[in-house]
Order: sequence, then C-alpha cells, then structure tokens
Amino acid sequence: MNTRITLPTSRRKFIGGLGLASTGGLITASEPAAAPAKLPAVDVLVVGGGTAGTIAAIQAARMGASTVLVEAGSQLGGTTTTAGVDFPGLFHAWGRQIIAGIGWDLVVRTVELNGDKLPDFSRPPAPGKHWQHQVRICGALYAALAEEAALQSGVRLRCYEFPTAVEFGAGRWRVSLAGKGTASELVASQIVDCTGNAAVVALAGLARQREAVVQPGTLIYKLGGYDVSQLDLKALDQAYRQALQSGHIQAADMLGGVRGFLAAHGENAMHVPGADSSTSAAHTETNVKGRQSLLRVLRFLRLQPGFENLRVERLQAETGVRETWRIVAEAEVRVADYTGGRIFADALANSFYPIDLHDEHGVKPRPLPEGKVPTIPRSALVPKGSRNLMVAGRCLGSDRLANSALRVQASSMAMGQAAGVTAALAAQKGLSPLQVPLAEIRTALKRHGAVVPG
Repeated sequence: MNTRITLPTSRRKFIGGLGLASTGGLITASEPAAAPAKLPAVDVLVVGGGTAGTIAAIQAARMGASTVLVEAGSQLGGTTTTAGVDFPGLFHAWGRQIIAGIGWDLVVRTVELNGDKLPDFSRPPAPGKHWQHQVRICGALYAALAEEAALQSGVRLRCYEFPTAVEFGAGRWRVSLAGKGTASELVASQIVDCTGNAAVVALAGLARQREAVVQPGTLIYKLGGYDVSQLDLKALDQAYRQALQSGHIQAADMLGGVRGFLAAHGENAMHVPGADSSTSAAHTETNVKGRQSLLRVLRFLRLQPGFENLRVERLQAETGVRETWRIVAEAEVRVADYTGGRIFADALANSFYPIDLHDEHGVKPRPLPEGKVPTIPRSALVPKGSRNLMVAGRCLGSDRLANSALRVQASSMAMGQAAGVTAALAAQKGLSPLQVPLAEIRTALKRHGAVVPG
C-alpha cells in the first residue's frame, strides 16, 4: 500500500524556502545551500547569553535599542543554569545591598515563583562563610524567566549560533553568524562580548591575555542513597588511599578526600584540571574529563560497604569553567584595587566576593577587609584601541587575583547591566562607549534599579 503525504500550503512554502522538495513521504534537497541570509540591522548585538549577556541584552532592549542576543547553547543563564552554580552572589556587603537591578530582580522572581526563601541579609555571615548570603535558586526556572524577560523586552534571541567573523567600518560592525543549518549576516552599531572568553574581541583582532595554566573547573553533581552515620569512615579512608595509589581515583575527583566529598554530598566538591571553554575542542575535552571523573567516583564508591543504593541525584550538562581569556582593556582592575575597595572615576558597578583562586589543592578564599566594596570601571569593559565594542563578565580587564573574585554571578550581572546601558546610549548617540557621558549612564542605571558606586 502506497501512502502519499500532502503538505499544507504553508508547510510547502516553508520547505521551498529552505531549498528542499517534497517527494511523497520524503523531503529531498533540490538546490545548493543558499547564500547567508541578510538580517535586519540592529543597534546592539550581544554575543553570549550567559550570566552577563542575558542582563546586557535585556537592559539594552529596555532602553529602546533594537537588540539581538546570540547564544551558542540551548538556554540563557550560563554559569547559573547550564553549569549549575545555582547559588548566585554576592549581592550584599556589610549590611547593605550593593548590587541590584535586572539580575537581582530575576533572582528574586525565581525564588518567589518556586516558593523558596531568601537568606536573612540583616544577619552578617559567620567569618569565612560568605556562602551564607548566596541565594539558592532553581537554575532551570531562572533560565525560563530570563528568556521570558528577554522576549518581553523585545530582544531577538538566536540560540545555537555563534559569530564566525566580525569587521568594523563606517562606524558599524558587520558580523557573520553560523548555526544549525543556517548562515546569516547582520550589521550592528554596538557589540557587547559576553562570551566569557572574549571570543568576539579575538575575531576583531584585538589583544587578549591568559595564564599558562588556568584554574580548574567543576562539574556540579549530587550523589544520594547513603547515610554517612552508617559508614565505617576509617575503612573508607583506607580504601580511598588505595584507590588513589592504583589510579582508580584521582586527587581532583574528591576535594578534601572522601570525607570532604561526602560532607558536601558530592556537590561542588571536585575539580577538572585545566578546564578550558575557549574552543570547541577544549570545551569538549573539559566536559568529557568532568564526566569521566564522575564515573570514577561512582565506580569506587559502589564497591564500598554502605553505598549499595548510591545514585546520581543531579548532574549538570557542562563543566563550569572559571578562567580562560581576559581582554587587554583601556584600564585594568588589579588585586590591590579590588581588595582596597578603590572607587574608580568611571565606576559603573560594585563587586563583592572573596579572592577565590582555585588550584590543584582546592581553594582557600581570602575575605575582603572590613567595609571594603570594590568597583568596576567602564574602562575595564572596553578593549584597548577598540570602537563600538564592550565586554561584560569574567573576561573584563583585570589581573588574575582580582578576576578570581570579579568573575562571580552578581558582579557579572552588574557588569552586564552597565554594558547594556552604555551600548544602548552609544548606539542612540552615534558614539563609542568611552564617549558616552558618564552622568547619563549612571542616571539610566539608577532609573533601571541598579546600584551605582559613589
């Protein structure tokens, strides 16, 4: 029996537009691949829909700028969502809120919609326990709310795409994009690079810098099905030492040894050495290493008494990466600036987090001195010698130690909002970011709920 499938007219037109033909129940290609599609020109192109980029795009659109957000993955939020660091912070310091605005509003909405609770910010965290002021959220719900906010603001989302070339001329950027089955080109007045790796900056031929050995990353997961109080910890310690010697476990698989790992329930308690997301090959290797580490831990523990019912309760899709490229910026935030709470003349946002440099042994955060609140200057978000281009997020201009604190979510959200305002105003005025009057940027930031230093 032969079956014939008749496509509705709209469906036939859609397929024809793709250069495909329908033959009975089959769809076959009838034409060579089309030339890249010409997309409408935009005021602001944000590349990277992670922690900073999501906020930058929403802010630019709310300022009335036509805005496109290009994201290589499937959802918004980046470190907060895909990498599973669903405890963003820090928004408060020394008894007051020092970061607010769009990112904070999304965090609060996520908490409220999920029936969760905010920490009591009126009570200072115990010494060395800054995490007591981090906000636990449902990452998947945050991603959905961020996407909704972007669309409601008028942002045009383009997921599964990434720039392959950028060229500046006549005061505008010409950008080539590639994605799943698509190739397109657009013209943008301003670009905000929120890739985390300063990838657009590199395509533009501008300078970046990085360490020879980057900080380890972390694959966040959680194990369950065991009761620590019922375990023979001395026997477990001995088995762990033997597994290390035999190579069945690697030291980075369980930070703090097997006891430290179990105390954290496996969550945020491992390292992936040399984690790098700056190329597809490096990112693939990083994710594979993270999942291989998980498998080593599972196979080791399942052989130990008391772990008969061990199970994976949570496993993130990607390994979180802490450090790759940073821009060579018009100004650099150094660790002395950060720990000293320097208020830059062009400061647009606050930051607050301990110096948090991870290495092969783990991490020992260095708290900030009493009362100090670091700031982030506009000039640290502008690549040296560039026009109509900014960055936001961990690739800002900073030395390594300062960057270890500046890279966290609340600070990245604040940077994203500052960059979004600046880019929108620059597009409206036909200026480059450094030419936009600071007073106008700060006024707009305050109008949109942000906390401005000073």
